[in-house]
Amino acid sequence: MTQVIVAAALVVLAVGLSRAGGLGLERELLVTAVRAALQLAAVGAFVTLVFEHGWLASVFVAVMLATATIAAGRRLAGIGDRYARAGAAIAVGVAVGTVPLFAAGAFDTDPRELIPIVGILTGGAMAATAVTGRRLAEAIGDDLAAVETRLALGVNVRTALHPLVRSAAVTGLIPALDQTRNVGLVTLPGTFVGLILGGASPAEAARVQLTVLLALLAVEAVSALVIVRLVSAALTQPGERVVAPAGPGI
Repeated sequence: MTQVIVAAALVVLAVGLSRAGGLGLERELLVTAVRAALQLAAVGAFVTLVFEHGWLASVFVAVMLATATIAAGRRLAGIGDRYARAGAAIAVGVAVGTVPLFAAGAFDTDPRELIPIVGILTGGAMAATAVTGRRLAEAIGDDLAAVETRLALGVNVRTALHPLVRSAAVTGLIPALDQTRNVGLVTLPGTFVGLILGGASPAEAARVQLTVLLALLAVEAVSALVIVRLVSAALTQPGERVVAPAGPGI
């Protein structure tokens, strides 16, 4: 209970600082904190059921993927079939990470290992998809004249969009790259801390954390690459024409 009280006090502090700084994020901070508390309480209860009834694991994974798709898709406003495109990028990325890990026996398919690993990888795929896709859509809208100039010079759409695609992908992968590059020096990731608190040895915790981080790099890279192709396709019309997104991201 002490942990919850301290955490709540820190949220109140953040709200106060937002108000003092004129950021206007007070309501969003409070709603986000309350939503997180309610969601974690509900998830905790459901995960208990999953551990007792293994068949519910597939339901839980489906809910995670659907929620991630909705969250990432919301960031792609102005892109046709945005939820389908976001879902495809997330699903491909997660598959690239989870299939080898479980097929090779790096982790067990028991719900106690399956749910946390799939959840971590899905979260990474969601973040990479949302940030990369939104950044590319914004860049195309902002630099459409330059893209049209390159097209007028005779290059194809893929070549004309390449600078924007590369920049968007790099932006989307910066958090994963920085987290992996500085792990242990700047921060101790959640998996490592959780295992230590659960009684695992530091060496075992480090091994598992390294496996997860490297898998995350692959997952996020794949999701970023898939979403830039899907967003590019959504904004490309017949006749090698590129159009701006229909509206701003959310």
